[in-house]
Amino acid sequence: MRAGALVTGQEIVEEYLRSKKVFYIFLANDASNNTKKAINDKAKFYNVEVCDKYSSSELNQAIGKTGRMVFGITSMNFVKILK
Repeated sequence: MRAGALVTGQEIVEEYLRSKKVFYIFLANDASNNTKKAINDKAKFYNVEVCDKYSSSELNQAIGKTGRMVFGITSMNFVKILK
């Protein structure tokens, strides 16, 4: 978050996907089925990998925010570091 390479929230992540500015997505495994389907379908269309290994509380704790289910990484270098 501090690096400025993260966008949060379903609508914003989808917008960045359409603009081809998201290179990796974290999707909370406890997100709603509608959110999971929407994000997975769009990510597949734009050929972006989705990680759904973590719960929303784990993801929110990692970035210091609350109430988020979807996170998009906007830096390919940051994606390489994370992997």
